[in-house]
Amino acid sequence: MTRRFVGQDLVVATHNRGKLEEIADLLAPYAIRLTSNADHGLPEPDESETTFAGNARIKAMAAMRATGLPALADDSGIEIDALGGAPGVHTADWAEGPDGRDFGRAMEMTWARLEAAGAAYPRRARFCCTLVLAWPDAHCEVFAGVMPGQIVWPMRGDQGHGYDPIFQPEGFGQTFGEMDRWQKNRISHRADAFRKLIEGCFA
Repeated sequence: MTRRFVGQDLVVATHNRGKLEEIADLLAPYAIRLTSNADHGLPEPDESETTFAGNARIKAMAAMRATGLPALADDSGIEIDALGGAPGVHTADWAEGPDGRDFGRAMEMTWARLEAAGAAYPRRARFCCTLVLAWPDAHCEVFAGVMPGQIVWPMRGDQGHGYDPIFQPEGFGQTFGEMDRWQKNRISHRADAFRKLIEGCFA
């Protein structure tokens, strides 16, 4: 049985303001005061695990220990069947370059690898998200969400972030990059994980 969340304050272990806004929208009915790593001046911990759950746990535990408050973290990425599940936990790493992260370059590289592999169509993929909620006594609850779909080319849309312009979710004719941000927020892998989190810990 999952532990219920009964407090009023929750740290979201991120420096990404857009992600904080999306999480605030999903948790709005529960009148929780949300703050972020940026609000507390916390650094980003080293994500050294090989799974989404492992990296989310690192981030949640680091924020909890630094603030003494319950903390929520997520780790997410895209897994592509024809690339053996890559980039997976290395999704952001594929975008790293000498001038910082360049997801346009990462998407071009991803498509080039699919072409080189002669990947069959549809080029199946899924966005994955794992949430970890950590309490001050180090108890953690873990919830995983997924959004299946396929990789398409060329890039379509300028909404969202990361690999969104080349990911077309199952059952939709648009890429994540073409969708309104809040529409995506209702159907995404993160939304799937949050439904489980809310049912387990908040509802």
